[in-house]
Amino acid sequence: MSKVETVSELITQRRFLNDVEQGIKAANRQVIHAAVPELNKDSFFGLAVALAKLRANYLQTALRILRTPDEELPAVLAEVKCRREAFEEGSKAFEALERAIQRGYVDISGA
Repeated sequence: MSKVETVSELITQRRFLNDVEQGIKAANRQVIHAAVPELNKDSFFGLAVALAKLRANYLQTALRILRTPDEELPAVLAEVKCRREAFEEGSKAFEALERAIQRGYVDISGA
């Protein structure tokens, strides 16, 4: 294979990947923008507050371990696990929304 063929193939691959990336961005923008049209500073901040509450509930429940008798510990640990999972899912959702904003998938009203 000659250098020209190699360079030509690289250019073709880059164009293809660029076209795919643009298509993915357009698809995400169309679908996500339709599903999340009300995003603004208040709703984004509201989600941040909700996540802070999930974190506080998780930590508050975790601290109950200090005051829990051994026989009640399994129930408290089950609740800690549940609260941790809720916090982690909320965190992932918040990060996904941040990424969607950064990638231009949603419009931010009042920004």
